[in-house]
Amino acid sequence: MVIRGNFKAALFDLDGVVFDTEKQYTRFWASEARRYHPEVKDLEYLIKGQTLYEILSRFFGDVSDKHHEIISRLNDFERKMTFEFVNGFEDFVGSLRAMGLKIAIVTSSNNEKMAQIYRQIPKFKPMVDIVLTADDFEESKPNPQCYLKAASIFGVEPNRCLVFEDSFNGLKAGRAAGMTVIGLTTSNSADSISSLSDYVIPDFSGLQISL
Repeated sequence: MVIRGNFKAALFDLDGVVFDTEKQYTRFWASEARRYHPEVKDLEYLIKGQTLYEILSRFFGDVSDKHHEIISRLNDFERKMTFEFVNGFEDFVGSLRAMGLKIAIVTSSNNEKMAQIYRQIPKFKPMVDIVLTADDFEESKPNPQCYLKAASIFGVEPNRCLVFEDSFNGLKAGRAAGMTVIGLTTSNSADSISSLSDYVIPDFSGLQISL
């Protein structure tokens, strides 16, 4: 697939876009849902794209005395996670940098998670220009604030930005920011995300940007 446009920046979500980790997180939150809220259908999918604070307050607010236990289990889980690039990501980002595009990671993960990724995959940090995490913005996806902040840091107009997302909340955030949205089918089906995406791809293999 070739996407044509006068783009200046590419903004990537992290889990399910850069790294193929969504299935791992789905298993973790499904376990927590069964533990505390077995009556809530598909809770592990409802939380996607939200910060940990929002997940705990919105979906586990009634068990606030258990938040420290959930966080402890999550930290243990993340320390054992594997981080593998989504197919074609490394080559694709290399091609964007060669064309002079700015690269940002815009994620609802926190700085502690990013530090772990840098330790496990040292080559990742130099691949991007900036990383914005949940610690860098007040409202998480589907609010477009995070993507608009990345564009502002780069000094790039939103309509010259590409957004790569897999979750419904992330896709909505990119669309609300007025950016070109590319949806990945790593977490949801092509049919379910097509209305929120300008383009839909399974991964980055064969994807080209033409300026």
